[in-house]
Amino acid sequence: MNDTYKTITSPSEEILFKEKNSKFYGYAFPVTSEEEIKNHLEILRKQHYGAVHFCYAFQIGTEKIQFRANDDGEPSNTAGAPIYGQIQSFELTNILIVVVRFFGGIKLGVGGLIAAYRASAQMALEVSEIIEKTIDIHYIISFDYKNMNKVMRVIKEKNLEIISQKMNESCEIKIATRKKNAKMIFDIFNSIFEIEVKLKE
Repeated sequence: MNDTYKTITSPSEEILFKEKNSKFYGYAFPVTSEEEIKNHLEILRKQHYGAVHFCYAFQIGTEKIQFRANDDGEPSNTAGAPIYGQIQSFELTNILIVVVRFFGGIKLGVGGLIAAYRASAQMALEVSEIIEKTIDIHYIISFDYKNMNKVMRVIKEKNLEIISQKMNESCEIKIATRKKNAKMIFDIFNSIFEIEVKLKE
């Protein structure tokens, strides 16, 4: 079972690709929601006041994938699609790539545009730090304080990540585990007397 994915650690530095007086500024951002994507686009539109096209592509999600490619006024499939092609060729998700174009007065033609947007996206990814992350499943473990040791022993033995905890007479711990270990972890907690485990949606 594949339970890893690749993404970038932080926003890339700005790259500049020039072709026949047109300037293409490329950016890559790690994102997990459409809200973040909107924010990045708004900031770039303010930053590059006077640019003609803000073309982009994004992909978010690890199992349910959401993606979009936007030509922003360039001829159909000459901008968004080549940008998205680079996301696919680097095998990334949870990522947004934006290429901002300042028109230099000379038309590039369909082939020229595709090449320029592809190169700009590729350059933005080449200056980004790419990492592999695990797809994690989150569980909520509920139990009485007297059973704390049993729970903590499993967490320690199985090297589970604690995301949050509430410790009173009745306790609740949120844990994360790699997807491929999730069923085993669930079964362990489920088999312990007086402990409730449920999937965090």
